[in-house]
Amino acid sequence: MERTLLVLACIAVGVFLFWLMYRGWKNRAARQAPLLGELPAVPRDLGAQLLEPTTGLYVGSTIAPSWQDRIAVGDLGFRSTAEITRFENGVLLERTGASNIWIPAKSVQAIRTDRALAGKVMTKDGLLVIRWVLPTGTEIDTGFRADDKSVYPNWTATVTDTSDRVVDPVVLNGELE
Repeated sequence: MERTLLVLACIAVGVFLFWLMYRGWKNRAARQAPLLGELPAVPRDLGAQLLEPTTGLYVGSTIAPSWQDRIAVGDLGFRSTAEITRFENGVLLERTGASNIWIPAKSVQAIRTDRALAGKVMTKDGLLVIRWVLPTGTEIDTGFRADDKSVYPNWTATVTDTSDRVVDPVVLNGELE
């Protein structure tokens, strides 16, 4: 009898702790929703493809500059396998089992490699991180861990011209560098 009560007490504590985590996640989403608003929709015209699609893992998105402040709104907080492709008009992140993420070129602030994002810690330069601005003005970091990390220099070799549009590093304002 005593053993049964102990087991039931442990199960009750476990259920209570899971309920608290769920409630915390929902409260975080409610706090972040006004900051994020609607994500940009994927346009019909993506422009010319600038980089080949790269497969890997969508790690998550965080509110910049905090690498641990994971976004809980919608399905942005859930990891999934993904394919990332850079187009003339932006970056398309196609996720398995979740909605696609479109990052307009004019919203991109920086593309860098990092070792940690959204609670995922890796070796030096193990993640590709895109910092971009939502239509609400909130800066977020979106993390991607590529299966082939040798593509990272192609992603980080971008420069920003005066119109805040990410362009090919070889061609800036129509002229060869």
